[in-house]
Amino acid sequence: MAALNIKAYLQLTRPANIITAIADIWAGFAVSGAAALLFSQDTETGDNYILPLIWLSLSTIGLYGGGVAFNDVFDAKLDAIERPERPIPSGKVKQSHAAWMAAVLIVFGVLAAFQVNPWSGFIALAVGLLAVLYDAWGKHQAIIGPINMGLCRTGNLLLGISVIPALLFDFWALGLIPLAYVSAITMISRGEVHGKNKNALIGGLSIYILIIASLLFIAFLEDNAGWVVIPFVGLFAYMILPPLIKALRLQQPQLIGKSVKAAVISLIILNASLAASFSGWWVGLCILILLPISLRLAKIFAVT
Repeated sequence: MAALNIKAYLQLTRPANIITAIADIWAGFAVSGAAALLFSQDTETGDNYILPLIWLSLSTIGLYGGGVAFNDVFDAKLDAIERPERPIPSGKVKQSHAAWMAAVLIVFGVLAAFQVNPWSGFIALAVGLLAVLYDAWGKHQAIIGPINMGLCRTGNLLLGISVIPALLFDFWALGLIPLAYVSAITMISRGEVHGKNKNALIGGLSIYILIIASLLFIAFLEDNAGWVVIPFVGLFAYMILPPLIKALRLQQPQLIGKSVKAAVISLIILNASLAASFSGWWVGLCILILLPISLRLAKIFAVT
């Protein structure tokens, strides 16, 4: 019984999704150049970035886990109708217990980020507040909701970059990529239960194509990195486009759900593409290693 209870609490945090959040941090870390320093011959300089990477990875685990757990807390009544198998409506986890767990995770995430530097701490605080705002209010807003959710991922990428705070001002615009991508996923996901959201699916497809083009554009700006990034971007397109096109054609809730699941997991590939552009293909591969882990967890725990 205890083991089942632990699994129910883990379900609230959506472990497969947490892996994608770690990928955000690692991508930001790579964009900042810290990944290259970590593996450079200057071991003394590189060693200075090991602990910050650990703290930021722990921070995003707390922030994301707490944020999605609060989602179930606020959606308990709706889930009792639409998703009665979820931990709270099924009675496996008390709503109050889930709320406490979510709050502790977010506080832990913020405190972990402050161990790196004040910029990291305040970015983590903003991500935590945005996550709770989305759970409590933003998700019900047609336009602001997707943007709200996208800003959480933007903050997560910037959290990784904040390991070298001065570079936040140089690379803040990269945050527009996860903002657009996650906004599209959030918009598409609204058809998971009832289907028939053709306009949202078309809009999502358009944003996906724009993001693929942006990833290639950024890669070719970085000297000869473009050719190295093409396989990553190709895998990204292969993962997200066919499920969405099929969902657009048939507009069935289960197909929309599969499309959303593929898109969420593919955040890892998006992050690997960015990392490869700024720090080399081998750093991109390090992030891509997270993909089979997330896919495996997705078979055990719900993604959406």
